[in-house]
Amino acid sequence: MTSVSVLVAAYNAASTLPRCLDSLCRQTLADIQILCVDDCSTDETFDILENRAKMDARIEVLQTPVNSGQAVARNLALTKMKAPLVCMVDADDWLSPDALEKAVEVFHLHPKTDCCLFRLVECYEQDGRQEDYPLPAPLELGEALTGAEAFELCLDGWQLHGLYVTRAELHRQIPFDTATRLYSDDNTSRLHYLHSREVRACTGTYYYMKHPASMTIAFSLRRFDYMEANLSLLLSLKKENISRPVMRRFEGSRWMTFIACYRLYLNHIQDIPENELAPLKERFQTVLHTFRPSRLPWSFRWRPGYWLTLSLRRFDAQQRLYLFVKRQQEKLYQKDTSS
Repeated sequence: MTSVSVLVAAYNAASTLPRCLDSLCRQTLADIQILCVDDCSTDETFDILENRAKMDARIEVLQTPVNSGQAVARNLALTKMKAPLVCMVDADDWLSPDALEKAVEVFHLHPKTDCCLFRLVECYEQDGRQEDYPLPAPLELGEALTGAEAFELCLDGWQLHGLYVTRAELHRQIPFDTATRLYSDDNTSRLHYLHSREVRACTGTYYYMKHPASMTIAFSLRRFDYMEANLSLLLSLKKENISRPVMRRFEGSRWMTFIACYRLYLNHIQDIPENELAPLKERFQTVLHTFRPSRLPWSFRWRPGYWLTLSLRRFDAQQRLYLFVKRQQEKLYQKDTSS
């Protein structure tokens, strides 16, 4: 019987895919299903997948009809999963040889566990550094978090990362959020945690490659998807029995994200094609109108640069003034330190 179905969504990943697949094929847990989805790559990704499938019968290759993003590709893979447990591995990441075996052990020892996190190591492409992503103390000690506790920990700041093995039932109930091309699949992790009875961690390691040119790090119009991904999560949370303090905290985090996106826009306005400016402003206006003062933490009412106004023109003026003052303060600081 297949123990774990592993989802690998790949787009133009020819340079990193072999390492990822090697790590999966060499798992100490042999009875796994490796579901690989090529998202209409323009390089040799699909050929690599087909060749690997000929070498290892556990690899199954799928292809999206059009380039659609990771969430859509992963949902396609979910339609073919056979195992009671599921995890995803990005095409540029890899697992330690015992990662899946250690995760399955946790599920066997603790029947109420619905999500089991890997130990996460962030790998920096530029200088080869590797850094551990710290887990909350209870997980480090081998204890469990409730689903609600896990959900709150990844609500803002991602104190709990989103790389784990989970029960297939959760994925059937909550597939990957496809509201935006980037970021909305993070919503799925939060909702999986929320609906879990227990969340634990194992000692198996997930190696997460951080690329400086990644769309989540370098400037890209896709980075503005973040504010709309948060809006999608808000709509999902309204259907849940979430307490008012937790919802207020989430709205505060969502407001901070919106402000960060707008400041990114102001700092890179010269890099945005002219024909994209008007649609982007419409996106900002649409999301801005979903906020209400009564839902935000009180602290924002007294914090310059973070006041809520539903007029995009007034909000724009506030942010421009905030950035101007901040630059002047930085210039004075640099002048003081150099003298």
